[in-house]
Amino acid sequence: MERRDFLRGSAAVGALATVAKPTVVWADSDPFVRLDGMAQADLVRRGEVSSLELVDAAISRIEKLNPKINAVVHTRYDKARALASSGDIPDGPFTGVPYLIKDLSELEGEPLTFGSKLFGGNVADRDNGGVARAKEAGLIILGKTNTPEFGLLGTTESELLGAAHNPWDLERHTGGSSGGAGAAVASGMVPFAHASDGGGSIRIPASVCGLVGLKPSRSRMFTEGDDEMPGDIGVRLAVSRSVRDTAQILNVSERNDSNKVYEPTGFVAGPSSKRLKIGYSTLNYAGNDAAPDVKAAIDGTAKLCADLGHEIVETKPFLNADEFLENFMGIWASSPAFLVDNAWFIGLTQLRWTSAEEGLEPWTRGLAEWFEKKEAANPGVVERSVAYFDRVVREYDAYFDTLDVELTPVLRTPPVLLGEQAPGVAFDQLFERTLDYVSYTPQHNVAGTPAISLPLFTSVEGLPIGSQFATKRGGERTLLELAYELEAARPWADRWAPTSAVHL
Repeated sequence: MERRDFLRGSAAVGALATVAKPTVVWADSDPFVRLDGMAQADLVRRGEVSSLELVDAAISRIEKLNPKINAVVHTRYDKARALASSGDIPDGPFTGVPYLIKDLSELEGEPLTFGSKLFGGNVADRDNGGVARAKEAGLIILGKTNTPEFGLLGTTESELLGAAHNPWDLERHTGGSSGGAGAAVASGMVPFAHASDGGGSIRIPASVCGLVGLKPSRSRMFTEGDDEMPGDIGVRLAVSRSVRDTAQILNVSERNDSNKVYEPTGFVAGPSSKRLKIGYSTLNYAGNDAAPDVKAAIDGTAKLCADLGHEIVETKPFLNADEFLENFMGIWASSPAFLVDNAWFIGLTQLRWTSAEEGLEPWTRGLAEWFEKKEAANPGVVERSVAYFDRVVREYDAYFDTLDVELTPVLRTPPVLLGEQAPGVAFDQLFERTLDYVSYTPQHNVAGTPAISLPLFTSVEGLPIGSQFATKRGGERTLLELAYELEAARPWADRWAPTSAVHL
């Protein structure tokens, strides 16, 4: 979801650790599907394969898998093949590797719908900063991925683009708002895909799809051509299958100019010998505990960290839940209010007449109504929320003076069924369900702190459950070094979803 673009062991932990892994079947017909992006780029660099071979293989996987998953909603295969065979690919760390862009970001000359009927005829006239950086890194863009309307939900089930299906269980959601990206990577279409996060939208799909998902610090990724607004809580990066891919994507994407806010992280190549003090809790911002499977996963993660020599201390949520939600929603719902007020004009820019009722989903209109009621009762909602955000930044700065890293769940339950949080659910019911489910991630958007979801454990049904680690602003190196260590201690590279290219 992105506003800018629209310690202890237990019997449960033991049971979790013994969940059988899916049977591995090597996809001999596709020698690239098990390779991460850096391995694929290395093959191109050494002249062992061509970029066109990688692109054609990825296109074949998309064509076979997408009818079941609906991860990719727009393709540009001809342009991708032309670039791959041209010899004009920029020389970067990912030269020749296929890639997908989320349909909340501008990709020049391609549809930009934001998952909304209101923008059904919209075409981007430029690349945004994140897309430009991806092209500079040598990535070959094959198309765009599914997203909920304006990225406003933690599930990807828009009326315009249809539901994305989780490769681990096609009846369950892929998270949101980078749900198409999560499904594309989890199914093996591409090694990693562009994603964005304004309330959990990188970490949520990473959690439910069994991927690595790093949300960078606020302002870490800001690039020329992006507009950073007061109260802006959205950032961009990717979801991937390996820590090193995520580390390299951060390296090629982060701001590194005279106006940078943080010193560049650079490429983090492996773990650190430093032992960390990790604060650990399974309570959400309201003080409610996670579901048993999620609690067991986080207990297991804490035990794993302790076994690796890290100090684990129990912590408790420190924000006032009602105050946090009031102010978070004050920003979250402000954009829908603008869209409702200007729906007719937005339609005219695409040479058609569209009302808010025709062009916008019930959830979006409901958020707008929520905002207008708050504004009418007490004007200055956005200004008060921005001031509150500044206070939360200071509180998290002080919090991370006492800890190196925080460990929590990403979501309160395992992946939910499609339809439970769809945009057509009655607004009050959907509001309650969403804020309860997605109750561990938005704090770090408000605080501007980096956070990462790692696929260390699964539910008793074998569904992915992400473990979220967060640290102080600018501390991405700490998270990546810890992620490398955990990836080695409890590998996930051979853990593939039932509906994936490995099983074709």
